[in-house]
Amino acid sequence: MLDALRSAGWRNYSLFVRGDGLLIGYLETDDFDAAQEAMARTQVNDRWQREMATFFGARADTSLVLLEEVFHLD
Repeated sequence: MLDALRSAGWRNYSLFVRGDGLLIGYLETDDFDAAQEAMARTQVNDRWQREMATFFGARADTSLVLLEEVFHLD
């Protein structure tokens, strides 16, 4: 999975979970749409999505909600 993510252009990928179940994912990429499409074409992603559907109730990669960045200290 890690090799597939890197090959698809995902960098610095992290998941955070709060006690009530709120899950936030973070990643860096030059082109989010292209990176997501590249992952969608991999067999490892398809296997992972099927296995994780138990926890998410559906394919997690099709139910992402993007958050708007409101501050970046750089």
